Amino acid sequence: MATQCKHCPLRRKSLFAPMTPEDVAGMQRFKVGELVVDSGTPILMEGSNSPQLFTTLHGMGLRYRHLENGERQVINFVFPGDFLGLQAGLMGEMGHSVEATTKMTLCVFDRSELWSFIKADPERGFELAWLSAVEEHFMGESLTTVGQRTAIQAIAWMFVRIYLRSEATGISENNAMRFPFKQKDIADALGLSLVHTNKTISILKSRQLLGWSGDEIQIHDLSALAKIGLTTLGKPKTRPIM
Repeated sequence: MATQCKHCPLRRKSLFAPMTPEDVAGMQRFKVGELVVDSGTPILMEGSNSPQLFTTLHGMGLRYRHLENGERQVINFVFPGDFLGLQAGLMGEMGHSVEATTKMTLCVFDRSELWSFIKADPERGFELAWLSAVEEHFMGESLTTVGQRTAIQAIAWMFVRIYLRSEATGISENNAMRFPFKQKDIADALGLSLVHTNKTISILKSRQLLGWSGDEIQIHDLSALAKIGLTTLGKPKTRPIM
């Protein structure tokens, strides 16, 4: 059975802003169901005109773009609470693809009802704009990383950002986080070669700053990683749930 919005597990996480009973009722009317997909399943395709929007309820994934030469640019990692498909909702088609890297449960919304949803509750429409601004801010930070941070700085920055998001979402504990991604995904996200990425991660492991076994990362010294990555340990800003 689909999860009712009033019982949404995301609402118990520190990352997400409180919702009024009216907000919950509005989301329940907007939600049309749930979709469960396996790891490796494409959720949204670049250039597609998807009739659906999604919120990640459980699981993780990747946002990426394909180049004409077959190479791939990872744009971002998908976490519980992320809203997917807004590009198609506002611009008519997706500018990137989204793929599951674990089994995922997605709340499903009818894209054709998006404007009615916003008109009925303009404040929630503003929150959608806020989420878009957050994504734009992250893109700017990522571009700065690719252009200005060294390989070891960039990889340390990425692990810090991902760990802080995982911690706030409740999918990490005891300094360990689930990380169902490959070194190739990191390389693609940061514009590095796979060989360079592998060597750099080995350096961080040899310094006992982190460990990586299977699909789990152990963070041994988050402060040291943040110092290397030229970043801070500030918690992610509270964000709305869509």
